[in-house]
Amino acid sequence: MKDQFQIDPEYPKLLDNNDPLGQFRQRFFLKEDQIYMCGNSLGLATKDAEECVLEVMEKWKENGIKIWTVEDNKYYLYSRNLAELMAPIVGSDPDELAIFGGTTINIHQGISTFYKPTKDKYKILVDDINFPTDRYAVDSQVRLKGYEPEEAVKVVKSRGNFMEEDDIIDAMTEDVALIFLPNVYYRTAQVLDMEKITRAAKERGILIGWDLCHGIGAVEINLKKLDADFAIWCTYKYLNGGPGSSAAIYINRKHFKRLPGLTGWYGNKIETQFLLRQEFDHQQDANGWQIGTPNVLSMASLEGALRVINEAGVPNMRKKSLHITAYLMYLIENKLSNYGFTIGNLREDSRRGGHVCLEHDEGYRISIALKARGVAQDFREPNVIRLTPTALYTSYQEVYKIVDILLDIVKTESYKAVGNNRNYVV
Repeated sequence: MKDQFQIDPEYPKLLDNNDPLGQFRQRFFLKEDQIYMCGNSLGLATKDAEECVLEVMEKWKENGIKIWTVEDNKYYLYSRNLAELMAPIVGSDPDELAIFGGTTINIHQGISTFYKPTKDKYKILVDDINFPTDRYAVDSQVRLKGYEPEEAVKVVKSRGNFMEEDDIIDAMTEDVALIFLPNVYYRTAQVLDMEKITRAAKERGILIGWDLCHGIGAVEINLKKLDADFAIWCTYKYLNGGPGSSAAIYINRKHFKRLPGLTGWYGNKIETQFLLRQEFDHQQDANGWQIGTPNVLSMASLEGALRVINEAGVPNMRKKSLHITAYLMYLIENKLSNYGFTIGNLREDSRRGGHVCLEHDEGYRISIALKARGVAQDFREPNVIRLTPTALYTSYQEVYKIVDILLDIVKTESYKAVGNNRNYVV
């Protein structure tokens, strides 16, 4: 049933008073003079994360090198501990997950593991609108195998700003060895039908991996049901792990005996790790895909954040996200449509992620004017202001206020005072 929203300024107060996730706002560091709408890029700090980081600092101060052996080797085995917290969020077994590195290095790890080109089957299938780091990694990997991207990277063209699943499936020809796609697109918030695409890949004998960076924590994911070969994701967006917090990789257990494309000492069996042999003794679960020593301070903030996510529950977060973004779109249509604003994302709940794509010809300058008014959001070329009412810490009253600020900016044309010189980070 379609949501029946009201334009009345008192209405968002009613929504906030009946928000089952409203209590979680107090678990985040919110600023009184700011409305934070950028959780799709970097989630806010949780008080739980601060507590975990300070605990690690105390352990380090007290124990020095012995930090690796406290609490039954908790920090030495930190990836395994965090995997227990991550598994319910992605619907996998804990031993199919490893927490380490960063998004791009984990993409390299996944591609180098599963891309084994032959004379007849040598192409990697990608799209043309994904976040570019994925393409940079794919191009790099095919070069390492002696190919040029022009011959070995098969690009499915989008239709306008969106991808069609059938176009992806039609491109699954016999020369394709591997597919790598995002489940949610960073610019348009489009959600791909992962099950349909993965099923088609398996029917054709093609290995498939997924980039979950813009979906993890915003949409429901069940990797066990999906049965893809691998997946990677960052943890600093909707998971609130902190700036550059350690990324994650999923390795389907049917591939545990594969040798990782990139091997390092932390992928060695823990029983023989400190024997320091020159031959790699592969830990045959996802932990075997780790490379170097864990970044404990980064992982500590993630531990605290994951506690909050699991307490709230991703299904509950998804329900709130769909509702509050629908409310935002309702307000945009009823208050801003006469001022050059349009909505650039798909409307169906099953096809949109956690952010709203507000489009305007003066999007960049309006985005900067919004920041000056205390609204944290970001801009993506050529005309998109990305607004993310995050389930755990954005209120309905804040959503209402943002639309009023936008209305004031365009009515007064205050954005015209903003120059067109781009900042490094927008």
